[in-house]
Amino acid sequence: MNKNSMQVTDADQPKIPIKLGIALSLGALLWLSGYLGTLTVLLPARIAMIDNSQKAALLASISSLAMVVATLANIIIGALSDLTRSAVGRRTPWLIAGSIGASAMLFFLSKAETITSILAIWLIYQIFLNSIVAPMVALIADKVAPRHRGVISSFYAVGISVGLYGGTFIAARYLDDIDTGIFIMAGMTLLSGIVCSVLIKEGTAKHFEKTTFEVTSLIRNFTPPVKQCRDYYLALLGKLLMVTGTSVISGLLLYILTDYTGLTTGGTEVKYYLSAVSVIMMLTGLIMAASAGYIADKMGYIKLPVVFACFITTIGLFFPFITNAPWTLLVYAALAGMGYGAFQSVDQALNVAVLPDPAHAARDLGILNLSNTIGQILGPIFAAATIGIYGYSLLFPVAGALSIMGTVLIMLIKKVK
Repeated sequence: MNKNSMQVTDADQPKIPIKLGIALSLGALLWLSGYLGTLTVLLPARIAMIDNSQKAALLASISSLAMVVATLANIIIGALSDLTRSAVGRRTPWLIAGSIGASAMLFFLSKAETITSILAIWLIYQIFLNSIVAPMVALIADKVAPRHRGVISSFYAVGISVGLYGGTFIAARYLDDIDTGIFIMAGMTLLSGIVCSVLIKEGTAKHFEKTTFEVTSLIRNFTPPVKQCRDYYLALLGKLLMVTGTSVISGLLLYILTDYTGLTTGGTEVKYYLSAVSVIMMLTGLIMAASAGYIADKMGYIKLPVVFACFITTIGLFFPFITNAPWTLLVYAALAGMGYGAFQSVDQALNVAVLPDPAHAARDLGILNLSNTIGQILGPIFAAATIGIYGYSLLFPVAGALSIMGTVLIMLIKKVK
């Protein structure tokens, strides 16, 4: 590899970089566990303690502002990390600073006693969190040859699959001790970027050609593709709708258990169901993530797992819709976990297939992957609006409708079978 090159070629990397894959998997698992454990359990619990009557609306308001900050932070920090030329690399300084800053914000969140302070801390947390997320994803393009990117992306996907539910499982055990739960989430967040950086050992970036951060460069990072991009936007909107549909339920799971099924806040049953839902979704998701992609490759139909995901998730949503018995959420968890795992198994392959211009792959993939973050934030907003209009029972058909619309858009993509 040329010393001034920022890309690794197939000739440079004949063997799969397993250590790097493990580093990315652990890094993703740790930051996502800390984030979702706080977002889906501990933050809603803290808000409910302060203002129980307006908790859903307050959570939606905080989430909507966080969406704006997270979107801007992801794009700006990604551009800044591209321009970094430090002795320890381009991404490492941001990973470490992000881990320390995000964990500090979670510590302060544990001490917050007003909605205003929670809002301010959560927004600053989004900036530091995206200092982990944006550079970590970029490491795949930086350090992995094209021939190995599919395998390394799978490592990352495994970390994501566990992180999606592992943090929620742990956080659920601390509903009656929110401070301790947040400290644990902060600890995982602190380890995320640091563990990833130490294992990867990125190396100096001082020999790369120096560039300056210009407004025109920032504008290019903000500007989405405008030519030959029909399939790209179908994938973007389809994915956004499907993630939002899933987050309508997961984002308000605690409130669904207490206000819809009638369980006591902080009680043993609530902890049991929160933990059970998380474990079931994680296990069924991992099984499908490991198998659905392989089956789709063999059959030659990448979109097949997407259709399966929609079908099985919609069936799962039917059970809690017809009755508010707590056990229906366990059925939903098993089926929705299978659906989301199937979708994750082909997600990155679908993203790469619809890129309109390989020269801007990093930018366009970054925008596509923002649909995960934005969808997780939009879910509680849709949920709060639905609850305000009709009540909790309507959440389930709304989630199903979003999933179906997302699937229809993805099925309209022409570049992928």
